[in-house]
Amino acid sequence: MAYREVVEVIRARIEAGELSPGERVPSTRQIVAEFGIAMATASKVLAALRQEGLVRVLPGVGTVVAGGVREPEPELGRGRIVRAAMRIADAEGVDALSMRRVASELGTGAMSLYRHVPGKEELLLLMRDAAFGEFPLPPSPPAGWRAQLELSGRRLWAMYRRHPWLARMTSLTRPYAGPNQMPYSEWNIRALTGLGFDDPTIFRLHLSLFVYVHGSAGSLEAERREEAETGLTLSEWLIAREDTTRAVMESGAFPNSVRVFLHTDTGLDLDEIFETGLRSMLDGIQRRIMEP
Repeated sequence: MAYREVVEVIRARIEAGELSPGERVPSTRQIVAEFGIAMATASKVLAALRQEGLVRVLPGVGTVVAGGVREPEPELGRGRIVRAAMRIADAEGVDALSMRRVASELGTGAMSLYRHVPGKEELLLLMRDAAFGEFPLPPSPPAGWRAQLELSGRRLWAMYRRHPWLARMTSLTRPYAGPNQMPYSEWNIRALTGLGFDDPTIFRLHLSLFVYVHGSAGSLEAERREEAETGLTLSEWLIAREDTTRAVMESGAFPNSVRVFLHTDTGLDLDEIFETGLRSMLDGIQRRIMEP
């Protein structure tokens, strides 16, 4: 279906009163699911509706039907730009993000954004730090190094869960000392201090924990992207390939894999896999502490 046809359908709903002024219109993901079009095409649909004045972007709410009492929009600033960019990345993936796309979301010109953010690279860094700011660590840490590292690791995982695009936007080799990110480093390094490790070891252990969470989160972003591109959930994808997979597994060449993959009721629960790995990493630190 062409994007113009989808625009006509949503326009008809608005004109018929099925969507009232101030009511949210279907999101890009909802449009993709209903009409079977690509995410980029769905974004084009909403852009066309905005250009026609049928809908408008309401900060903190989303795209709503135009009309009714118009709430004053906050002044354009760095914070508002970053929040809009995060909404786009959450809904459509980071590949859909551009300064022009953010400007369209905010109903302004692209050049007006550059007065607040130098460009996309800086915007991505600000988005990353803002995500950390949504999951602040408590002012008082729990007792014990292990409880402290469990807490910080799980909050990082929750952050990646909310914003899967972070997996590609966060670099180990090019760290960004943002005001919301540094408390995580300080927290972990403090937890590891006084356990008998020298500073280089503390540094490596801290980074290893971060790499574990970050690497595990790559599956979240990849799964979100694959689902958007193929239209298949993980379960649907596995079912579609069940015959091929079973033929390989039952060839007799992989008895251990058959025992674990086919005869164990575990599934691919990413949260359970994350927890298993986190516990294993902390067990390893515990053994190192106990070494003479």
